Amino acid sequence: MTAKPEILVVGAGLAGSEAAWQLASRGYPVRLVEMRPDRQTAAHVSGHCAELVCSNSLGADQLTSAGGILKAEMRRLGSLILSVADESRVPAGKALAVDREGFARTVTERLAASELIRIERQEISSLPDGPAIIATGPLTSAPLAEAIRERTGGFLAFFDAVAPVVTVDSINHDVAFRASRYGQGEDYINCPMDEARYRAFHEALLSAEGAPRKEFEKDMTYFEGCLPVEVIASRRQDTLRFGPLKPVGLVDPSRPDRVPFAVVQLRQDNREGTLFNLVGFQTNLRWGEQERVFRMIPGLEEAEFVRFGVMHRNIYVCAPRVLDGALRLRGEDDLFLAGQIVGVEGYMESTAMGLVAALNAIALVEGRSFPTWPRETAIGSLLHYLQDARPDHFQPMNVNLGVLPPLGRKVRPKPERCRQVALRALEALEGAIVDDDLLQIPPKS
Repeated sequence: MTAKPEILVVGAGLAGSEAAWQLASRGYPVRLVEMRPDRQTAAHVSGHCAELVCSNSLGADQLTSAGGILKAEMRRLGSLILSVADESRVPAGKALAVDREGFARTVTERLAASELIRIERQEISSLPDGPAIIATGPLTSAPLAEAIRERTGGFLAFFDAVAPVVTVDSINHDVAFRASRYGQGEDYINCPMDEARYRAFHEALLSAEGAPRKEFEKDMTYFEGCLPVEVIASRRQDTLRFGPLKPVGLVDPSRPDRVPFAVVQLRQDNREGTLFNLVGFQTNLRWGEQERVFRMIPGLEEAEFVRFGVMHRNIYVCAPRVLDGALRLRGEDDLFLAGQIVGVEGYMESTAMGLVAALNAIALVEGRSFPTWPRETAIGSLLHYLQDARPDHFQPMNVNLGVLPPLGRKVRPKPERCRQVALRALEALEGAIVDDDLLQIPPKS
């Protein structure tokens, strides 16, 4: 029997880790190259694979949401990232949130334990020979980013930001209360504001000093799905109250007659429940300003910040112009891109692209047709968006009902419509799995 060729995966983030796992589980040796911790990015703090640098939430996890549909598909396909996320889960209502450090450590241990995966710590500064998957993510190092830029004729960029984290013991629980929306548990810590406190907080946000941008960052734009809290505040006086500070469905059990004007939510960040992050508070304010302004939030007057918000540059290619339907660079038969760099936004979306790239690489090596992802699936719809979007207006996209094909009939309410879209997606995926053994989960050896 001819030995299977080694496949190079550059970058051990979510997409690269998933790609390596999918390759190895199908018997392919993998050289997984990651530059951290020898060379860190502006946002990472460890050398772990699959380190989460923004939120610790992987998003909604029910079939009544587009994110839940994507997760269901990924679980069906044997995703390593979803498997470890389920094991590392922390309370977050209907969302799938994880113990950040434990999640990354476990992914790293699983990859390192595979006899087929060889992890190397070094920087790749030029486009490698294939077969290879580049999954270096939105924080691709400058030399490799320049190589991609030269090969593609340019890359796009936007700003992404990280929310601060505080210790649970430093929160004033006489003011803050535990509750999830509409009585669905007590997973979140909620800091209620009356109108006067909200107005004062809003003014403080508008006047706070932001961290300076580097010269190459001055002409970059924000991604609408991950706006800094101060940018949201600058739009209108009440925009925050209809966004991350919306008070709808939150009732203090000890004061049920009190109706908050706005509510800041904090979500558990580690399994022990000792750390909580400020939901929706990604920011580019100077650290001292963060401490001053965020301590104006009721219950956080004496908060101990273990991590401040930071902003970093994300890059992605214009997929409709430079990638083919298999996520290959046009003109490069054996060089795939994966993860957020292809133009998807979100943890699970990036992971899904790693899985797709891995299966495509196997198909290429084996001389078979690339897997066909049904348009009705969340994965298929994301791939369709990357090919069909208008190049002149291309921006990263989260999975959402808008990218999935409509049902062709009116279904209300929205959760029921989404559930029916989900059932259709999973049925279509099952059909694809039956037709293509490459999509089937390999038996454990």
